[in-house]
Amino acid sequence: MEIGCLGNALWFLFCGLWQGLAWTLTGVLWCITIIGIPIGLQCFKLASLVFFPFGKEIRYGGGAMSAVANVFWVIFGGIPLALSAVLNGIVLCVTVIGIPFGLQCFKFAKLALTPFGASVE
Repeated sequence: MEIGCLGNALWFLFCGLWQGLAWTLTGVLWCITIIGIPIGLQCFKLASLVFFPFGKEIRYGGGAMSAVANVFWVIFGGIPLALSAVLNGIVLCVTVIGIPFGLQCFKFAKLALTPFGASVE
């Protein structure tokens, strides 16, 4: 079994399920409005990353449209996701075994504030 596979399995059990469902619910709420569908689709893409993050890297970039979308995103959906990821990360970093998982949470907190223009590699 590959280390990334084991990490993803443990992550899914302890954090990924709840954080991924939060991203999915946020995407559903954005898709209720027609104008929010592109933002909701981005939430679904990132939910799949949040469910199984190990072995993947996030690169940040983007242009003016990404910046505008990030502003709307932070105001209407990013702050609760970022706060929940930070709180999960703090709780996980209390134990030595949880530190790698806590670091993943902090990575997702940053992603929750600026998801547009981010790409997964």
